[in-house]
Amino acid sequence: MNATWDKFCADLLSLGNILSDEIVPQDPLTQAEGVRYLSRLLRYATINCVEYTDPRWPQFTSAPNPNMMTKIGADNPDNVYMRANISGRYGYRITGTRGTVPLLTFGSRVNRYHIDGTMTQTGDLHGHDLELDEHGRFSFTASVEKPATGAWLPLAPDSNLISVRQTYRDRPNEVPAELSIECLDPDAEFDPLTPEQMEGRLTNAVNMVRGTANTFLEWSRKFQPHANQIFDRGQDQFQNAGGDPTIFYLHGYWKLAEDEAWVIETEVPDCEYFNFVLQNFWVESLDYHRTNIYINNHTAKLNEDGTLTIVVAAKNPGYGNWIDTDSHTEGTWALRWIKAESHPIPTSKVIKL
Repeated sequence: MNATWDKFCADLLSLGNILSDEIVPQDPLTQAEGVRYLSRLLRYATINCVEYTDPRWPQFTSAPNPNMMTKIGADNPDNVYMRANISGRYGYRITGTRGTVPLLTFGSRVNRYHIDGTMTQTGDLHGHDLELDEHGRFSFTASVEKPATGAWLPLAPDSNLISVRQTYRDRPNEVPAELSIECLDPDAEFDPLTPEQMEGRLTNAVNMVRGTANTFLEWSRKFQPHANQIFDRGQDQFQNAGGDPTIFYLHGYWKLAEDEAWVIETEVPDCEYFNFVLQNFWVESLDYHRTNIYINNHTAKLNEDGTLTIVVAAKNPGYGNWIDTDSHTEGTWALRWIKAESHPIPTSKVIKL
């Protein structure tokens, strides 16, 4: 037997302990989704911890990705998430076409999901800061030292990740940016893979699954006692998990009987984007390809006075913006105000249908 593979399989076994944590619902749907969640995290982790790990030869890969069905930490159905493993030891050039997606942001981070489930911000750059040529192309530098000219994404010496968010309002009619990245100063030739390197990469992959799963289990643990309540929990928890500093996050837990509805009322601030997303216990968005589990500022129907009514229920209540619970009776939710002039806190109540 191969010792590296044996260790990897043994390490994987313990990850299933999360499924029996005292706060995890034991109904068949939540348990089945939990097993699927771990398999999704493993797919994501092997892509990003086993492949494309040399910061001298980076590539943008998909992060949470609807096509690959990887969903992590209150994924936004309107987002294209991308990432590249890098190092603050080097400088990088990122080039691409801007496309027509309304929001495009780049962030440098210290990714510690494989250590303690956190991600520290070290720099941000936004699409409106990019200069486009006549073909809609752009280029900028990511480095510790600021370049003499051009747009710049700051890195810290310990930065190890560049993350990208592209946010649609109207996905069928908008074009995402296309991106590439290159290291400007690789200091050695490419090294062939060794057994020791492979063991380390697989260990990091398992640790990333563990760190990620534990981080968002703790989110549910904090949210669960306050089901169907909406309040500002502060932003540090969400920014420490890799959030965008231009986003004001509201997160929480929901729980409903078959004949109940959760009615949410809110003012809508002047902002570039907002959405509300219904999620399962594992902080994954529900199936937005198949049913209506989220709205944004393009799809939402506002009331005559400009306010917004959201109704979370198993059946269409006939008013407001219906969010389908999709066979779930409990889970988590997220509301985002992006680049908003104010951050209203919605009111809510549970009613009988």
